[in-house]
This record gives sequence, structure tokens and C-alpha cells, in this order.
Amino acid sequence: MTVPLVVIGASLGGPSAIRTVLAGLPADFPWAIAIVQHWRADHDELLPDALTRGCPLPVAVVFDKEPIQPGHVHLARPDYHLLVEDGHFALSLDAPVNYARPSIDLCFESAAEALGPAVTGIVLTGANDDGARGLARIKALGGRALVQDPSGAECPTMPQAALAATAPDAVLRLAEIAPWLTRAAGPTLRPSP
Repeated sequence: MTVPLVVIGASLGGPSAIRTVLAGLPADFPWAIAIVQHWRADHDELLPDALTRGCPLPVAVVFDKEPIQPGHVHLARPDYHLLVEDGHFALSLDAPVNYARPSIDLCFESAAEALGPAVTGIVLTGANDDGARGLARIKALGGRALVQDPSGAECPTMPQAALAATAPDAVLRLAEIAPWLTRAAGPTLRPSP
């Protein structure tokens, strides 16, 4: 059975934006989440710790060939591209794309190819156009595309590029993203006791 996957891409201003999204999810959120944040290897302890605070789901940096786990947050490693394959993740040391490794575009495109309509892509704040091409590919292969409202982004360049590349399912303020995901996952959420 294919696990629905949310792929989130962010750059400048991303850690704070990602924390807001994750903190708004319920503890029984059933879909897997993969995050590609541009970050440096010399800060390898800081980002996972920051994202864990306030997040009701387990957060961990991805290992090569790690299974895609429902209800878990999988964080791309610094200096490795995060690719989605059938049922698991793969890490790649291929050349940076748009000066970035991990590349949001590569992650999004591989997720679209592997999972098609089971993917929801989200482009958040950032200072370049990484993620725009990948979000368009997700949408083209039947997945859902969300974009942070550029007017509320710390850096609007990435959301604006995503909007120029594809027609998203929704343009949302940061605080609206988790409720949107929770509603979308609604049929698969466990009922409250």
C-alpha cells in the first residue's frame, strides 16, 4: 500500500515556518512528511532539535534506503539530495542543483515520479526558485500543490517562483497549512476515543 507523502521545501526563513506547520498537526497525523531545508552540515544538530520542539510527530534525519513511515517527519541530510523511491528514501551525492544540495526540485520530482497522486508538495519561504519546477511536476502527475502566501513569507522569492510555475491547489498563510493537511488526511485519521 502506498503511504501518502507530504514533501515540504524551504530555504531562507524555513526553520521557523516549518516549525509552525509541524506544530499545528495532530499527534495522529497519518501521512509521512519529508522536509528539504537548505542547511549546512556544520549545523547538523541544530535543525532536527529545533523542529522536534513543539512537533507532535517523531522527527529524524533520513538514512539511505530508510522506509517511508506514516506519521513520521523525515528530514533531508545536509549535503545530500533526498530522493523518493518506491516505499523508501535514497540519498545522493550528485552535484548541487541551483547551488543547493539537498535540492527541493529533485526531491519533489522523484516523489512525483514514485508516488503520483499520493504526493502533496508544499513550497515555503526561500530566496531562490528551488522547488518551483518540482511542484509543477507534482501537480502534473496528479498530486496536490500548496504554496505559502508570499505576502507572509520571510522571503517571498520561492513562493512567487512556485506560483509562476504552476497553478496550486491552495495559496495559504502559514497558520492555514496544518489545518489544510489535517482536513485532507481526514479520512485516514484515527477517530478519537
